[in-house]
Amino acid sequence: MSATSVLKSLLPLAVGIGVGALGVTLFRESLPGAKGSPEEQVAELEVKLKKAENRLAAFEENHRPNGRTVKDGLRDIVADLRAGRPVTPDDLLQLTKPLMRDLDPLLARMRVREEKHRIESKTGELARKYDLTGPQQEALKGWFEQKAEEDAKAWTAMMGSESTTFEDMIRATHDVRPDEGLDAFMESQLKGEKLTQFKTERMTERAERVQQDADRQVQRLDGIVKLDDQQRDQVFGIMARNSRDYDPAMQLEGIGGQIGTTPNGDRQQAMLSVLRPEQRQAYEAERVHRRQKAEEDLQAIGLSLPPDWDPIEDEGF
Repeated sequence: MSATSVLKSLLPLAVGIGVGALGVTLFRESLPGAKGSPEEQVAELEVKLKKAENRLAAFEENHRPNGRTVKDGLRDIVADLRAGRPVTPDDLLQLTKPLMRDLDPLLARMRVREEKHRIESKTGELARKYDLTGPQQEALKGWFEQKAEEDAKAWTAMMGSESTTFEDMIRATHDVRPDEGLDAFMESQLKGEKLTQFKTERMTERAERVQQDADRQVQRLDGIVKLDDQQRDQVFGIMARNSRDYDPAMQLEGIGGQIGTTPNGDRQQAMLSVLRPEQRQAYEAERVHRRQKAEEDLQAIGLSLPPDWDPIEDEGF
């Protein structure tokens, strides 16, 4: 999903979560007991409704930066939209952060449930392939659980930070690696042929990821500027070298010789240096066109793009 489409859904999602959470709370609190007269039930409902109102007031009080409530922020955004003033994705993110933090326990339980199935599946797969013993399986499962907990804490910390931007959130959702660090753990568990087999298969997995991602990005660029064969190889090398999965020992299809380092460590500038002047002009024209289109899409619902958002970089360059 592109950042533009996520932007369009963020406001109704945030409002929907807030209204839905409050509605569920009020509905649950209003359920009548099995015993008691109608009058008693009405009295109980009034008490419970008051408690719900108090909880909402407490929520407002706990999220009152500079004396302002979440409702104040929502009213300001609605007023800006009606007046035609720009509202950025970061404005919406800042508005929803308090609610997201309060919903984090619920979302965490949902993540734990999903992670449990994934961990069981991955543990079973590795146990079967490498003949892990019972204690090794338990250790592997514990490693996956610890990694999932660390990732969840990192996400919560990021979303809880006042400096986190909408772009940070989008990039974080694309940067999830549940198996980051698995190699070192498995090397502590395996020996001999099984360890060699694991290293070989992991290298193959990472090489496939590097290959697929580099091919995808070369194809995208070729769709904009029409690369020649030499340029395709050069751009492929740049994209592959900057992949987090890249290892100089990898054997990648269609690449002759060793992939060199990226000049100055800047992938974007390295990619542009491969293009001819007319190709750079075509690339820049496409970038401007895509940004204008994204701006038009968001302006239709009253939002504006962040000033430094690059539509092509956002899609993978």
